[in-house]
Amino acid sequence: MSRPPETAMRQALARHDRRRRNLLRRKPLPRLQLPRLQPRHPWRAAWLSASLLAGALLAGELLQRAARAQEGAPQQLPLTARWCLEPQRCILLEVAATPRQQALGLQERPPLPPLRGMWFPSREPTLTRFWMHRTPAPLDMLFVAGGRVVAIQANAAPCPHLPCPSYGPDVAVDGVLELAAGQAAALGITPGSPVRIETLSRPVSP
Repeated sequence: MSRPPETAMRQALARHDRRRRNLLRRKPLPRLQLPRLQPRHPWRAAWLSASLLAGALLAGELLQRAARAQEGAPQQLPLTARWCLEPQRCILLEVAATPRQQALGLQERPPLPPLRGMWFPSREPTLTRFWMHRTPAPLDMLFVAGGRVVAIQANAAPCPHLPCPSYGPDVAVDGVLELAAGQAAALGITPGSPVRIETLSRPVSP
């Protein structure tokens, strides 16, 4: 035996309403709260960032120093010779003997002190020209041939950028002496002054 369709539908709708009311009467489930993740040691992150930054700065500084070193540090040679104007008054000399040493010369060097200089010997008499490129302090250039000063370029001015003028006589020379500007006049050196370069028995530190 079956129920009439209207009665069965009413009963079904009544059961649906009761279930819906029961569900509405229930308390909602509590909302799940997830804990916030905080760094265990926040100071460590700050320390790591600072360390990385310091390392990058240090690496940059080292690269700059290496680049400057490759460009060429100022040459400083031992004092291995002297030129005595009088028995008790001698000029101590650095000797630029090799082509590389002569090419560097006194570039990027501070002013020479009194009674100090650099000697550029030639293996044989040669027409030579000297300039002041990258030499920050003015110099006196003394051109020597046959044991005498044959020409002086006094107070040759620094030349930081090319082109630079060059200096030298129109005669072959045995070598060139470079002194601080004004030293030739202060020591009474003139064209014709005798020059005798002596090798020291023991090099002297600059």
